[in-house]
Amino acid sequence: MGPRILILGSGPDAPQAANWDRGVFDHIVVINNAWRVRPDWSHLIHPEDFPADKRPATVSPPQNIITADDYVTVQNTYGGFVYAGGTMAFTAGYWTLGALSPSVMAFFGCDMMYAAQGNTHFYGKGTADPLREDISLRSLEAKSARLALHANAAGCNVVNLSAAPSRQVFPRAKLTDIGQLQTTPPQLSDLAMADVLGAEKSLGYFVASGRYWESSAQFDVDEIDRLDAMWRAAYLPS
Repeated sequence: MGPRILILGSGPDAPQAANWDRGVFDHIVVINNAWRVRPDWSHLIHPEDFPADKRPATVSPPQNIITADDYVTVQNTYGGFVYAGGTMAFTAGYWTLGALSPSVMAFFGCDMMYAAQGNTHFYGKGTADPLREDISLRSLEAKSARLALHANAAGCNVVNLSAAPSRQVFPRAKLTDIGQLQTTPPQLSDLAMADVLGAEKSLGYFVASGRYWESSAQFDVDEIDRLDAMWRAAYLPS
């Protein structure tokens, strides 16, 4: 049975996780600034352009910093960034799935909903990375469905611990539910998943370096939208 893992983002509600019982989770994967929420995280994952002055000054064993040198290779095993979605919530999910083989991935602070006024993140007003114009982020719902289906196929439950509106389509759960989720991932349609994986393979939208934006001219928006619709359709019946 795999570990139970909390993936913590920087949404406005992230500080609610500061006092959660650490024993509920085997690992806590924090994204970017979320390391500030609680000191007992196990893995910090951040992109290449995450400012050095926003990183922790010290890291205590057994804590680990996960960078592009680590996550690009893992995400490529799941089809690469164009298909998976080029923002850190999804990258953290795929890295966790591939590197830690969890039985539960529970997201919090990763709803990707941004207020028009006031704070967008727990630390203040930040750049809403998932809202940028990007070929891989045309449907955040579809990208979350894709992640959940890959996880479910590996025997891992993916849930959202937030009660707030969310772009993630994962089922909602409470902290007290985590222990009961380990062996019961939702059923999925193997045929539907095989169809969309086949469609991805036939398109060949793969950039080994992970720097897909340098090859954006080769990607067809209509084809990406077709794939997104297929992923949503494959996941929603589950």
